[in-house]
Amino acid sequence: MSIPKNSQSSGTTSLPALPAYLEDTYSWAYVTPDAIKRFERQWLVNLILWGNFARLRDLALDSFGERLQGPSLQIACVYGNLTAHLAARHISENQLDVIDVLPTQIDNLKRKLGPDSQVRVHLANSAALPQANATYERALLFFLLHEQPLDVRIQTIREAFRVVKPGGKITFVDYHRPKPWHPLYLVMKAVLTKLEPFALDLWNTEIEEWFPGDMPAASISKQTHFGGLYQIVEVTRQA
Repeated sequence: MSIPKNSQSSGTTSLPALPAYLEDTYSWAYVTPDAIKRFERQWLVNLILWGNFARLRDLALDSFGERLQGPSLQIACVYGNLTAHLAARHISENQLDVIDVLPTQIDNLKRKLGPDSQVRVHLANSAALPQANATYERALLFFLLHEQPLDVRIQTIREAFRVVKPGGKITFVDYHRPKPWHPLYLVMKAVLTKLEPFALDLWNTEIEEWFPGDMPAASISKQTHFGGLYQIVEVTRQA
């Protein structure tokens, strides 16, 4: 059965519950309409990433290619124009699905994409995706892992591996421990400690260490950018 454009779907008869860590930790940033009004500004998103948003966005999309065929999954909404750029690379916009557990973020993304968008938007939990095994050619997680506690992060990664086809690609973009001489080292450590309590896990642990052992990767590549403050990890699932 086809899914209507800009639809919401949980894949089950009940909607996913709002994870407690989001309410407790990120209501200021993502949960409320006021938070969305505050942060849904392209210039601010770029500033938060020290001017690196467009570069990281394009590098992430380049990991998949210029013209994409087959279904893709963006796991979690993102402030800024990431989704529009990802959709534009597809032969048809209806090949792109986006999931998020927050109804406010779903509504915000629909407003950004506009009423004519064919991107399919679903209300779902990244740690318990409703999609079947091996549904997608590729999946993108753009600055999501650092927002999740360890148990949720591990399950989210497992779900990404599960729904991507063998031979398909998963790309992670997130924070990374910068070089010790980086002028923002102490600033970012203080900011992340105060505002993003799970983020320093990515300073101390390689993303690869959280990959599911029963779904091996055929290849893993990692690049760091902006003095090591950001990382892009590309994974091809074993066929």
